[in-house]
Amino acid sequence: MKLIFLLRNLWLVADFFFKAWLLSLIHRDSIKRRRALARNVSRSAKKFCNSLNISLSLKHPDILKEYRDRPYLLVANHSSYADVLALASLEELVFITSVEMGNNPFLGAITRLGGCLYTNRKNPMSLKDEIARFSSTISEGFKVVLFPEGTSTNGSRIKDFRRSLFQIPLNVNCPILPVCIKYTKIDGKPVTDSNRDLIAWYGDMTFAPHFLKLQNHFFEAEITFLDPIVQPAGKTRTELSDRVLQQMRNCFSANNDFI
Repeated sequence: MKLIFLLRNLWLVADFFFKAWLLSLIHRDSIKRRRALARNVSRSAKKFCNSLNISLSLKHPDILKEYRDRPYLLVANHSSYADVLALASLEELVFITSVEMGNNPFLGAITRLGGCLYTNRKNPMSLKDEIARFSSTISEGFKVVLFPEGTSTNGSRIKDFRRSLFQIPLNVNCPILPVCIKYTKIDGKPVTDSNRDLIAWYGDMTFAPHFLKLQNHFFEAEITFLDPIVQPAGKTRTELSDRVLQQMRNCFSANNDFI
């Protein structure tokens, strides 16, 4: 059974690569190319969520619908590459990821063909240019995703945010959509310290062994859309970051008996 699941997911990976490569050839304009790649990511993410048995329960999805035709900065907590699949299955998004991810031979190819944006967290000298580039992407009409914890975690709590990239919505005065992601059950059982590493991918975990362990399980995730910050202008990065962090932690800890 695991072999069947693996072969099916390898086929989906190949399908993603082929269509993304084709779109990259067709669209020479950078904006049109990124829009087409984001659309392909969303299409593939829906298939992967189905293939990997990731079931999503949405809370306040009307917020997502309200901003369907507007660019924004979506801010979410982060414990797994499954977060990317879950969010991308709901909307055509552009993700900010690390240059380390971009330098990985396999995952780097996926992120490049997914139209991702890169940040070098180890080089503060590049931050000003990165913020300008990310802000420009939103100005071009894209919905951009920020994981402000800086890296994925084991999913037991939400870490303090890195505040610097909250300058992005201030630059373009775009809405901020906070989203709380919680994995609630694995194979029908509550997520605990004993099983959370089946879905959480963090630290020095390597991708391939983790992805293999993911096969033939059933995951339930709760995606909660929190109160948007509609007009961030006039606030500071610290104020925006602290407000979003507090919303997320309140949501994450509410009725969180599975932690």
